[in-house]
Amino acid sequence: MDQLTFKVAVNRFLIYPRSWGSLRGQGWKYGSGFVDGIFPVLSPDAQQILNFMKKEMDLNRVRDALSSLPPTHMTWDDIISVAVQLRLNKRWDPIIMMCEWILYRSTFQPDVICYNLLIDAFGHKSCADKAESTYLNLLEARCIPTEDTYALLLRAYCTCGLLEKAEVVFVEMQKYGLTPSAVVYNAYIDGLMKGRNSQKAIEIFQRMKRNCCQPSTDTYTMLINLYGKANRSYMALKVFQEMRSQKCKPNICTYTALINAFAREGLCEKAEEIFEQLQEAGIEPDVYAYNALMEAYRRAGFPYGAAEIFSLMQHMGCDPDRASFNIMVDAYGRSSLHEGLEPDTFVLNTMINVYGRMGHFKKMEEVLAVMENRPHAPDISTYNILINMYGRAGYFEQMEEIFQLLPAKNLQRDVVTWTSRLGAYSRKKQYTRCLQIFEEMITDGCYPDGGTARVLLSSCSTKEQVEQVSLVLRTMHKDMNTKLHN
Repeated sequence: MDQLTFKVAVNRFLIYPRSWGSLRGQGWKYGSGFVDGIFPVLSPDAQQILNFMKKEMDLNRVRDALSSLPPTHMTWDDIISVAVQLRLNKRWDPIIMMCEWILYRSTFQPDVICYNLLIDAFGHKSCADKAESTYLNLLEARCIPTEDTYALLLRAYCTCGLLEKAEVVFVEMQKYGLTPSAVVYNAYIDGLMKGRNSQKAIEIFQRMKRNCCQPSTDTYTMLINLYGKANRSYMALKVFQEMRSQKCKPNICTYTALINAFAREGLCEKAEEIFEQLQEAGIEPDVYAYNALMEAYRRAGFPYGAAEIFSLMQHMGCDPDRASFNIMVDAYGRSSLHEGLEPDTFVLNTMINVYGRMGHFKKMEEVLAVMENRPHAPDISTYNILINMYGRAGYFEQMEEIFQLLPAKNLQRDVVTWTSRLGAYSRKKQYTRCLQIFEEMITDGCYPDGGTARVLLSSCSTKEQVEQVSLVLRTMHKDMNTKLHN
């Protein structure tokens, strides 16, 4: 797309009822996004601009395209919304192109939002000189710098190791009657941590408290992270305790940072204790919290503990990410196989599951071979995992081979076996084949569950197929209820 087309519908203002220029002078706030924490839904025009900016790298084409847009308040809101969305995606170059166009080449009145976004982008690219130049341009344009302006400038200086200039920022703030708040101190500490200046970050934290600025949840979380990465979990815990004594409520990031601090030192019991506190606080653990706890067991050399957390995570409906699988592979690879520990069927099944999800089928088959030559023989769960993994990967031949071998191994196919096999064909929308397998399942005496029904319905491509499957399932359910009551 060389030219960005901008279509204006007649009823646009009825569809997107918002005041013109509603994001001017506000809208984006450092550390949160939009000032009220709610991001506006992108209009069709804004979405078109976003798609264009994600693809186009030529500066001249970007300028020409943006210059073709009507210079209206609605266009302004769309452009700012797109810039913030790009920031969420950490796309700094498109932000720089857009904001520089607005400030130096467009007919729009210069606005502090654009300067702040530009300072932020240059800071992330470690271009402190350009961030500073943008700040000076802001003053020259007679824009009033905000607290966010100084917070972003501070972080840019700290990231680049320009600590003397960072200190000058505090003096600059006082010129405009601004007292450094938690947002500014947090940016300072964050920048120092990114610049690997931990000691100075601790000093600023202490200064913050001396100046009667109440640390926020983010402040304490950063300090816990700092001490955790330095393998000083006792200090991380001390900060956490101070946080609670100050009636500052920890969030999931705080708890995860503390779990990680203990995990780095292999302190499983401490990590599990904090994990339990997280749950007692009514917070649902996410994949990062589970990973931190798994890492604690991995570092301590307890693969069984890591396996239990991995299974718990899946049972609670939290999908593992790549880091989860890497932790499990490393835990088993180092502790179970290389150090002479004898893994049981549960551990080996989990290893097969991990390798399968990572696409390492050769390693998965190697673990199966180990199981077949050890006292802990494969069970039906082992083969269910294999059927599921081969099916998801589209390896139908291997999947069917394992399925057909089960009777010879004296293993009874259960509902998971049949549903896993069914799922492979369902993902390919092979409706007729799915019905055949479903009939085989019933003939084999295996009654389907809710998962089977969902998989069978997902194989449908037409309304008629959905109705046919629904009728079959309702009839089966009715027949089963009749048998139970008789």
